[in-house]
Amino acid sequence: MAYGKNVKEILYGGDYNPEQWPQEIWQEDMRMMKKAHINMVTLNVFSWASLQPNEDTYCFERLDKIMELVRENGLKVCMATATGAHPAWMAKRHPDILRTDADGTKRSFGGRHNSCPNSPTYRLYAPRLAGELAKRYKDYDNIVAWHVSNEFGGECHCENCEKAFREWLKDKYGTIEEVNRCFYTEFWGHTFYDWDEIVLPNLKSEHFIHGDAGERTMFQGISLDYRRFMSDSILNCFRLEYDAIKKEMPDVPITTNLMGFFKDLDYQKWAGEMDFVSWDSYPEPLDSPAAVAMRHDLMRGIKGQQSFVLMEQTPSVTNWHHYNKLKRPGEMRLLSLQAAAHGADAIQFFQIRRGRGACEKYHGAVIDHAGRDDTRVFLEVEALGRELEELKDEFLEGRTPSKTAIVFDWDNWWALEYSAGPSVLMKYLDAVKDYYTAAFEQNVPVDIISVEDDMSPYKVVIAPLLYMTKTGYAQKVNQYVDQGGTFITTYFSGIVDEHDLVIEGGYPGELRNVLGIWVEENDALPEGESNSFVYDGVKYPASMLCDLMHLEDAQEMSRYEEDFYRGMPVLTRNHYGSGTSYYVGTRSNEEFYLHFLKNVFQEAGVEPVMNTPKGVEAAVRVNEKGRTLFLINHEKESSTVVLDRDCRNLVDGKVYRSGDCLELKKKGVVILRS
Repeated sequence: MAYGKNVKEILYGGDYNPEQWPQEIWQEDMRMMKKAHINMVTLNVFSWASLQPNEDTYCFERLDKIMELVRENGLKVCMATATGAHPAWMAKRHPDILRTDADGTKRSFGGRHNSCPNSPTYRLYAPRLAGELAKRYKDYDNIVAWHVSNEFGGECHCENCEKAFREWLKDKYGTIEEVNRCFYTEFWGHTFYDWDEIVLPNLKSEHFIHGDAGERTMFQGISLDYRRFMSDSILNCFRLEYDAIKKEMPDVPITTNLMGFFKDLDYQKWAGEMDFVSWDSYPEPLDSPAAVAMRHDLMRGIKGQQSFVLMEQTPSVTNWHHYNKLKRPGEMRLLSLQAAAHGADAIQFFQIRRGRGACEKYHGAVIDHAGRDDTRVFLEVEALGRELEELKDEFLEGRTPSKTAIVFDWDNWWALEYSAGPSVLMKYLDAVKDYYTAAFEQNVPVDIISVEDDMSPYKVVIAPLLYMTKTGYAQKVNQYVDQGGTFITTYFSGIVDEHDLVIEGGYPGELRNVLGIWVEENDALPEGESNSFVYDGVKYPASMLCDLMHLEDAQEMSRYEEDFYRGMPVLTRNHYGSGTSYYVGTRSNEEFYLHFLKNVFQEAGVEPVMNTPKGVEAAVRVNEKGRTLFLINHEKESSTVVLDRDCRNLVDGKVYRSGDCLELKKKGVVILRS
């Protein structure tokens, strides 16, 4: 289990910041946490400034009192290293720790993500503090995990990063000639003759769009490598703290809180360095249930389909969305249990007590500014805590029995959206979500896998918008399909290699044989324009990008109806060895993906968890105790589910027989052992 072998219960709690409050409040907090059935707290996330007033002094007295207090009250601790924000004195005396933005602006002290990952100062003092903390508290048996820094992210474009980038390139390529080849520097006369001629890519050099408006660069190769380098640089900072803690406490697992589909960092690479995955879930009010579930499944998948910890969520309201809408009654419980259904073994909040000032003073908390234990939010937290306490370890370490996988790759994401063309509307996450949502709506469980993962456990593997085909991946796909698998990919796939160099010989490059087609052109349609095609008797739109393809071994399943490429294939199927591959040459609508995948699943023998009414999710986790079925009603009205097997409610013990009707209240969740 994520929090160690000795933990046999669902851990429930969240970030607790007693340093922001006078000590007389601490005892009242203990009482209220016990009342809410909270059994764990994350401590010390942002205390670097108070713990270390100068280079050589550490002040742990207040933290000592907090640690004794929580131990006396029977609370487990996820101990943070406090390095998420460096102290003001450090920025003043050692300005190398300050980041430089993509436009060349050197930051001042302030904000939170303000440490350069290649700063010698940061790399000295952050792991030193982590080591001092581990040395001081290594005998506390209630520390069940360590939490390094907080929500790592962001880029730096300073001179230290530029020098480190050149060394990273030397290690990767060996020679300047290989750099020139992979960066395609003959274009626009960019040839490098020496390593110190390489300038990091930013708005002063190669980037012409950066930030909220999107990202575009004139030399994708160097920008892509800088993204990889920066992710590696920040990961190295995590490793430094990780190693310092392990030296003192080798048996306690270590994590850092990730952020779902966070573009800055290659979490699939990061997961290999973390003892367990934890992440912070803050859905927008308009996010679909599928969008929320997809992030959980990504987090479950980045470490080999293991369970994860929901490190943060709000019990009521965020403070940074444009419109910070309250979670309606029952919504906090629904989102918490949906996380559990998709792999969470711990449910935690940011935060326990609501702060009085600064940026997050209006962010929700278990204990509100009123300081009462009879508020709506507190009572909901208390009720969920009681329920989780009763569930004990019923679904802990449960795995999701998936026969369908979606391929996701950070390098592909970065490269695709750095390219100038063919369409600014083309977004990797949109393509992934198209297919994930269609599977989710049919209650077909999905594993999200990397290009490194084994495909053989799955009957269906979907690789939406696989723009980049890394070395060896096409052979992997060929073998999977040849041995009986079903493979689906889409428009603008198989275009480039891992250096973002076009694979010659016709698109989709190395995937051409297994797909049985070749693509001659790509027509990028402006927003509002579309072509159309008929699939299985139903007409659907062809929008955003239309691949103009030619059949080789594949069979046409549908063709374009309009424009000069009317009659050309848009959807194809190819028998390859013992398996089947599909190519979907355009982007369509939700109805198409639902229709298409339903047919593919039926043919491949992929069964849903359960057939339910619209808006009711059915998800499963399986462990040594058995099969746990979660029924989640995302609708605003009650719904009736007809059970297809005998079940027992794990909370109230009620027994149901196959064929019985189960009434789910609006925003209701029922957890059954089947």
